[in-house]
Amino acid sequence: MPQQPAVDERLVMPESGFEVVGGEVFAVSPAHEPHGSRHSKLSALLEAYVAPGFNAATDMLTRTSRMDDFAPDGSVYPVARDPVTGGRQLEQLAFEVTSAESLAHAGRKAAELVRRGVRRVFAIDVERQRGLEWSPRTGGWEILGPDAVIDDPALVIPLPVHDLVAAAHSDDAVARALLAKDNPVLVANIARERAEAASAAASRARLEATVEATARAVVAVLEARGLAPTDAQRRTIASTDDLATLERWHIAAIACVDVDDLLAQA
Repeated sequence: MPQQPAVDERLVMPESGFEVVGGEVFAVSPAHEPHGSRHSKLSALLEAYVAPGFNAATDMLTRTSRMDDFAPDGSVYPVARDPVTGGRQLEQLAFEVTSAESLAHAGRKAAELVRRGVRRVFAIDVERQRGLEWSPRTGGWEILGPDAVIDDPALVIPLPVHDLVAAAHSDDAVARALLAKDNPVLVANIARERAEAASAAASRARLEATVEATARAVVAVLEARGLAPTDAQRRTIASTDDLATLERWHIAAIACVDVDDLLAQA
C-alpha cells in the first residue's frame, strides 16, 4: 500500500480559501451569522476543554489522502510532534459546523478523516440545534441526545453537547472547564474572594462580640447604681445592635435618672 502523505503536507495553498475533497476542489465560503457565531463558540469551547498535552485549532488543513486536503471547523490534536515526520500529529477529534443541506458534504469529510485515523468526528447542525457523531460502523451520522456529553481523553472534562449546539453564550461551559484545569486566574480570584469573605466574617464576629459586651456593660453600670432594668428594658438593651447607641448608653448610665431616661437617649 502506498505510504500516506503527512497530515501537514499540503495539496492546496494554506489561506487560499480552497480545500480538496475526493480530488474535487471546493471554495470555502465565509459563514453567515448563525454559522459564524457557532464557529466562534466552538473555538472558545475547544480551547477551554482541551486536556493537557493537546491543542485546539480552527480551520486547520489536514491531508487525509493523496486526493484530500481539507480543514475541519475545529480540531483537537496532540501537542507533541510526530516522531517520524517531525510535523504535527493527526487530530484525534474533529468538528464540523453544518446545516441540513451541507450534512452530506460534511459526511464525506468525516469518512475521510476517520479513514485516515481520526478517532471521532462530530457535526453541529445549526438549523436543527443538534449534535451528531460519525459512525464508522454504519458509515453515517448518529444523532446525539440533548443530554449527551463528549467524554474523551483529549478533553479535560466531558463536553455537554447542549453547550455546543445551544444558541446561548458559552461562558458557563468555558468557566467549568477552566475551573477543572485549575486556571491560575480563576484560582487566584476564588482564593481572594474566600479570603475577603473570611475577613468580613471575622469582622462581623468581632463587632457582634463587642456589641454584646457593651450591652452587658450598660446593664452592669445600671445595676451597680441600683437602677436594675426590668425584663422588658433588658430585652431592649440586648436587642440593640447599634454599637454607637450602646456606647452612648454606657457613658450616660453613670449619671442617668432612671432606665427610661437612659433608653430615651437612643
